[in-house]
Amino acid sequence: MDCGPKKFYHKHDFDCRSFHDRYFSDKPDMVFGDDTLTFPMVNFHYVFSSGFVKGDVLIDVSMSSLIHHLYSACDIFKDIIILKANERCNMETSKWKDTRTGAYHWGHASAHAAKLEGKSDQFQDKEKQLKTAISHVISCDFENENITYPVVLPLADCVTSIHILEAICKDEDDFMRNLGKISKLLKPGGHLILISVLNTTYYMVGGVKFSAFQSEEMFVKNALQKLGFVIDYCSVQRRKNDSSLTDYDAAMFITACKTK
Repeated sequence: MDCGPKKFYHKHDFDCRSFHDRYFSDKPDMVFGDDTLTFPMVNFHYVFSSGFVKGDVLIDVSMSSLIHHLYSACDIFKDIIILKANERCNMETSKWKDTRTGAYHWGHASAHAAKLEGKSDQFQDKEKQLKTAISHVISCDFENENITYPVVLPLADCVTSIHILEAICKDEDDFMRNLGKISKLLKPGGHLILISVLNTTYYMVGGVKFSAFQSEEMFVKNALQKLGFVIDYCSVQRRKNDSSLTDYDAAMFITACKTK
């Protein structure tokens, strides 16, 4: 176990496969499934099937090469653009999208998405549908005001973001700046969907300790409101597992509309 200074997901070597195995897989010893898979996928299914989040373009700004949260989105959005702040995770995402040899297996997530829609026997179709909807996988850099510079993207109808803010931010000012940069990807009237873990300071990946920004529910809500968002829906689930791999207290799903 690494006892040195904590590292940051977007600045240091990050083993996304080990991260997925520990926190997002269907392996027997993976204890986080209720919080990392079931909770977000149920809430995404609810939000998208309810009809108040809709449009043509969705931009996803999430950590690692996570895609499980996008299965419900591909029923609505014709164009899904994925941004990655870590080049290794960019390559892993592209490998999965292009069905290349050695791509990470997300079959357990597509099966769960199909089950939520009452179509358990169509999970392979679900995976194909999502891959078809993803038009681009692009590198991004939060050091730039336009995080996709020099590429200028169309403003999105919806932006989804899983765990990226706690993975790249050091303090509250950092959080506000980076949340503001994500907000600029979204058109007025569009929706931002955030999934965060609350009150966390670290997470382990392959024996290496990575830093996590420690935030509370009200801080995140207040940050959104300061940036001109109105919160439509919020769900918080207390941690349901026992593991020293990370120290979060709860998982939070929040949907907010950009008013300006």
